[in-house]
Amino acid sequence: MGERRVRDPVTVAYSGDTKPPETDTTTKAARPKCRDILTIRPGRKYHKGCGTVCLVSDQGHVEPTPAFFLAGGTGISAETLGNMILRQFPNVTFVRQKIPFITSVEAAGEVVQMLDAAKTDTVTPLVFSTVADEQIRSELMRTQCAFIDLFGSQLDEVEKVLHAEAAHKGGSAHAVRDQARYDSRMKAVEYAIEHDDGASFRAIEKAEVILLAPSRCGKTPTTMYLALQHSVFVANYPLVDEDLESAKLPRPIAPYADKCFGLISTAARLSAVRNERRPGSKYASQAQCLFELRRAEAMFRAHKIPFINSSTMSIEEMAAVIMQTLKLNRVH
Repeated sequence: MGERRVRDPVTVAYSGDTKPPETDTTTKAARPKCRDILTIRPGRKYHKGCGTVCLVSDQGHVEPTPAFFLAGGTGISAETLGNMILRQFPNVTFVRQKIPFITSVEAAGEVVQMLDAAKTDTVTPLVFSTVADEQIRSELMRTQCAFIDLFGSQLDEVEKVLHAEAAHKGGSAHAVRDQARYDSRMKAVEYAIEHDDGASFRAIEKAEVILLAPSRCGKTPTTMYLALQHSVFVANYPLVDEDLESAKLPRPIAPYADKCFGLISTAARLSAVRNERRPGSKYASQAQCLFELRRAEAMFRAHKIPFINSSTMSIEEMAAVIMQTLKLNRVH
């Protein structure tokens, strides 16, 4: 069989890296002046006058665009879906604010006032909403801001397909309604805590995934995300110098190679992360990081263990790749 290594991971692009306009048609005398400008590095100036760090071009202060996430529950869905859209505009600076638990028309009216207060002559805020209640949603839609209804329009389409009328009930999609599913998540979290960083091998055979990686490659956050979000039983094991002296798998892990998944990084990224923890140490040196990464990759290849480079991937992306590769996709 060939290697199961996952190649070419998706690179995540985060918003906020704005660039000044390429052309400048104003004269130097006509350009507005600002006293509160910081030059972060040559060619990049920022203004703090609006309460946030914003790009300032030669033409003057460029305001950020406010983005609001509204919900009748926790706001997690509105924030997630809204940010998926905002990430498509990497050259725009956004100031994000979540407003959860909008459960009455009166509360919605107060929110509308706050939204409209954020609107200026030059910037129109974006409002992403997952509010289900029709009366509350109608009140929110009175805003002068750009209102993106992430719930209503999709609900209408689903009603047509199902030939059924939706309940339009408010509340959180993340509330505890399915007790069995909630309990399974909590058990997975407890398992992850006990088996974090090789602390315990008790019931290691129950692990669905065993993450292997040198220190600071993202084992623990990925473990916790898989447990909390997907109820996956995950153990993780740190590969130290003693483990990397040969290509053999660590003895407690060896019988479960088919459950293993590796994480690596780049030497530069790993060194930077480790220097935050132990500045100037051998542990954080690029030479040590490069040694560990090369030996870890050799181990993964020798045992046909799939692995990914975590330096350019979000936790959500890594979790999705791990579940897909090890065929752990859940049906709820």
